[in-house]
Amino acid sequence: MGLFANFDISGSAMSAQSQRLNTTASNMANTETIATRAEEAYRARQPVFQAMMKNLHQPGQVGVRMLGIVESEVDVAPRYDPGHAMANDEGYVFISNVNPVQEMANMISASRAYQNNVEVLNTSRDLLLRALSLGN
Repeated sequence: MGLFANFDISGSAMSAQSQRLNTTASNMANTETIATRAEEAYRARQPVFQAMMKNLHQPGQVGVRMLGIVESEVDVAPRYDPGHAMANDEGYVFISNVNPVQEMANMISASRAYQNNVEVLNTSRDLLLRALSLGN
């Protein structure tokens, strides 16, 4: 593994956690989104990541990459509200399936993982600088 592989790994992990935070923020923003039909209701989204370990000696071949975003398959909740402007013929509106408690836990986890990777970058940089100063 090269000297700079730590930077590639931590950088890609920070990017992944940033994407995770953005997805979580989007979910939180749509917690109370209402739709007329269950098919139109907002569904919680989660990013899917993959560890890359193809070639430890080439930059960009190690770390984390995003494969895509998947939607939750948990059913959306119908709410009886016949006075609502978006209520269907039966008087129901459909609320997103976002669980705010789960999303907050996800946000805290992603934030801490991001912070940990910043520390890995800082420590790697400091160690590399110390190694370079040994020759002086």
